[in-house]
Amino acid sequence: MKSGNENIGTFWEHLDELRGCLFRIVVVAVTFALVVFFFKDELFEIVLAPKSSDFITYRALHVTAFDINLMNIGLTEQFMIHLKTAIYVGFLLASPYILYQIFHFVSPALYANERKYAVGIVGSAYIMFILGNLLNYFLIFPFTLKFLGTYQVSADVANMLTLQSYMDTLFILSLMMGLVFELPVVTWILGKMGIIDKQMMQQYRRHAIVLILIIAAMITPTTDAFTLMIVSIPIWLLYELSVLIIH
Repeated sequence: MKSGNENIGTFWEHLDELRGCLFRIVVVAVTFALVVFFFKDELFEIVLAPKSSDFITYRALHVTAFDINLMNIGLTEQFMIHLKTAIYVGFLLASPYILYQIFHFVSPALYANERKYAVGIVGSAYIMFILGNLLNYFLIFPFTLKFLGTYQVSADVANMLTLQSYMDTLFILSLMMGLVFELPVVTWILGKMGIIDKQMMQQYRRHAIVLILIIAAMITPTTDAFTLMIVSIPIWLLYELSVLIIH
């Protein structure tokens, strides 16, 4: 039987280990952010690429040439956007290491079968989040930007988009698509818990399609059917993938 001192000692050992884990995470994330910060030209060449009609997606789909100009209206806005973007990208690049450190800290408390499931769930969730971000960058955001950035109520009213508006839209859509792409992972977990099953998802497929169209319309506030479809189809495929993987 352990004494109270031994229990207290174990608690402080875990606390020290947690502190070390968090310290390593912060150091690595900040290091990546600093590296990204000093590659400003390369960073924003990628971030701002969708505003040009020469962007790879537009060229592949033979989109008519267009012009979108960005402007800055705040004294510190460009620097703060540079800083926030570098931090975001830095954490994104460091995220595999961050996930490894978190798993390394919690894994001793898990049984062998729980560790196996944890690795699968965390790894799958991370991959799906990245895929959602890539789909947004190469498809969803460019067409949202093109529609909203070139839409005019009159030829007499020119569009001048702010850099802050551009970055906010990009980050929000990236987050939303990253979360939407977690659908198969969440479905698998709910299936394991016995909350839903394959039959239920097949039974409510038509309702799901209507919901998918509503979600797609919210993600991309455009009026053309083509853009709605290019958002809806990936989400529908995720739903069908969820039906396949659930028992």
